[in-house]
Amino acid sequence: MYGFAPPPSLPPSPGYRAGKPAVIEVTGDGIVSVIPDQAVIVLGAVTEGETLSPAQAENARIISAVIDSLLQLGIPRSSIQTDEFRIDPQYDFQDGKQIFRGYRVTHLLKITTDRVGETGTIVDTAVSKGANSVSGISFRTSQPQKYSKEALTLAVRNAREKALTIAASLGVTLAAVPESVRELSGQNEPVPFKASMLAAGPATPIQPGELHVYAAVSARYTFS
Repeated sequence: MYGFAPPPSLPPSPGYRAGKPAVIEVTGDGIVSVIPDQAVIVLGAVTEGETLSPAQAENARIISAVIDSLLQLGIPRSSIQTDEFRIDPQYDFQDGKQIFRGYRVTHLLKITTDRVGETGTIVDTAVSKGANSVSGISFRTSQPQKYSKEALTLAVRNAREKALTIAASLGVTLAAVPESVRELSGQNEPVPFKASMLAAGPATPIQPGELHVYAAVSARYTFS
């Protein structure tokens, strides 16, 4: 009796696996360096007193003097806004007992300016008028969408370059257009300059540095 062996099974074509297109999936990154053109400064006054009225009056006096000095520097009033205002009771603890000792009044202003090179001067001017709290300085760009798009373009190009490298190493041909492209979540933060307290004196040398606008994508390419 003669029998015939079944023909050997053929491997799937390079572009298919189990009836589905085989894909190369990669991630791409793009970074754009930007010189900041805006500074955001948060500063103000913190005053304390045994009774509320004197502490609040002293705080209001300082803030008024700070605002007037900023206006004299040419900062528009529309660029100065209250960022935080609080009145907090203060307590001491002695022998396990809570003893009231007065009030703390906090009033912080947020100043937004495109005069980035004068950030130190703005801070020093406010401090000279009584500001005793600088809670944060950050730098940003006025055109975030423009640079985000540029970073996204670079990310897509980077993803394709990676996919082409993988395809070349496999000896296959990459599709001209990706099957899908998905932007990965990310966040571009302003460049921070932190300071808890600055004293009046020579001009404070604050450097804005560079912003780095980042984008990332995930791309799927079929190949044959």
